Amino acid sequence: MDSDDEQKMAMLRKAFQMFDTTKTGYIDVLKISTILNTMGQLFDDSELQALIDENDPENSGKINFDGFCNIASHFLEEEDAEAMQQELKEAFRLYDREGNGYITTSTLKEILAALDDKLSSSDLDGIIAEIDTDGSGTVDFDEFMEMMTGD
Repeated sequence: MDSDDEQKMAMLRKAFQMFDTTKTGYIDVLKISTILNTMGQLFDDSELQALIDENDPENSGKINFDGFCNIASHFLEEEDAEAMQQELKEAFRLYDREGNGYITTSTLKEILAALDDKLSSSDLDGIIAEIDTDGSGTVDFDEFMEMMTGD
């Protein structure tokens, strides 16, 4: 694997772990579209469903990390890190309305809830706890960047 692939795997692992709030090694297939949205990936719903069916043959509604990688990597565009960082900066700036250089965890919670209405309050709290490692109640661009890329 070259470093781009390693970076991609780290990013996918981070995204998977964020949504595997119970640490079972499986995530709900319904969360995959949220993860792809969060990562800024465009996808076709029917194409996504076909990939989910392929990677969840028992139709359990859950998928392990390998299955998630098979699905997500199908949609990941080849783009350089700089372009991705630029896109994330833009996204961050949208939510940092006052231009303070950070967003509150409650704002981030709203963003995640808007991206996936199936996330429970405890799911959201688990994701926030994972991101706001210093417990400041705010997420700066670096923490946001790490959440989105796993770097």
